[in-house]
Amino acid sequence: MTAPKVVVFAPGDERSYQRFEEAGCDVTLGKASWADPTGNTTDEIAAMAVDADALVGTSIKGGRIDRGVMLASEQLRIVAKYTVGVDEIDTDVATELGIIVTHAPTEANWGGVVETTMQQLLTLLKKSRQRDAALKQGTAWRTPALTATHLGRREDGYPGLTVGIVGLGRIGGRLAQMLAPWRVRMIAYDPYQPIDRFIHANVERVDLDTLLQESDVVTLHVILTAETHHMIGERELGMMKPTAILLNTSRGPVIDEKALVAALQNETIARSAARRAGPAGAPGLALFGVEPLPMDSPLRQMDERVLLSPHVAAHNHGAGIGPGIEWGTEDVLRALRGQLPEHVFNKEVIPRWLERFEGRAVI
Repeated sequence: MTAPKVVVFAPGDERSYQRFEEAGCDVTLGKASWADPTGNTTDEIAAMAVDADALVGTSIKGGRIDRGVMLASEQLRIVAKYTVGVDEIDTDVATELGIIVTHAPTEANWGGVVETTMQQLLTLLKKSRQRDAALKQGTAWRTPALTATHLGRREDGYPGLTVGIVGLGRIGGRLAQMLAPWRVRMIAYDPYQPIDRFIHANVERVDLDTLLQESDVVTLHVILTAETHHMIGERELGMMKPTAILLNTSRGPVIDEKALVAALQNETIARSAARRAGPAGAPGLALFGVEPLPMDSPLRQMDERVLLSPHVAAHNHGAGIGPGIEWGTEDVLRALRGQLPEHVFNKEVIPRWLERFEGRAVI
């Protein structure tokens, strides 16, 4: 029997393919990596995918797992991700072709993202960067420009800030739990979550326009789909308070980056007066439309109007994509044994997949 072929289009580390080799698979490695997700083009991935039984890897930015890639092999049964996002995979086509897509929404991944969101929020509200620079440079000790903003409600009548959560799934829900002791007003927009999730999280359900208009902090926690692509654009930025903080730890293209740059340059958001004397109005961005962020990006030229981070929110000691590699590897091995993988993203494909592959082991 011919050895099954596994294409690791973006290896995480050696763990991401050694178990496949130990199981008797022929392994083909792509160029992309966790450190540099650019990787192969779509055509190159399609060439690697010829006669493949499985495709697996972390994020890729140089190409996509599209129809052409998936049609390169009649026996392709699974496309697995070591990370939570599947935006580089055409999941509708996979479902049409009877191919399972799995992903890895592990505690390590989304827990790290929530903590990064809180870190960005407090860094901006408490002006940590400005205070550090003032002390190191000797330019100020106590000045109005270093006045921070209190997050939660106080007993002296201060109402606290309103935090608007866009997407109340794993990450948004955990963020609501983390914010609860801070006694802030929380509102959220998520048309796909039942009302009881809002009630249990003590979060008020609102539409997106209301959230943008009322929030002092807007934080984005959605997956990237055709619906969420550029869901925050010129119109939405214009609806926000000029002093509002915008945080994005979901996916870069959720924000129209050109519109964001224009809003910053025009001071539609993060106005100078607000930055001097009022709440910090800067966006916190941990991901971008093009990654790695180009050196000539206008975002790199901003001052404290933006707080930037590489796309590493989930990358923490003992975590990172390590747990996701374990999930994705096991999902592939189960699929190659003719068993239903555990972490299926396109669940509607399951009945057809079982008809095609259940009990038909290749390892």
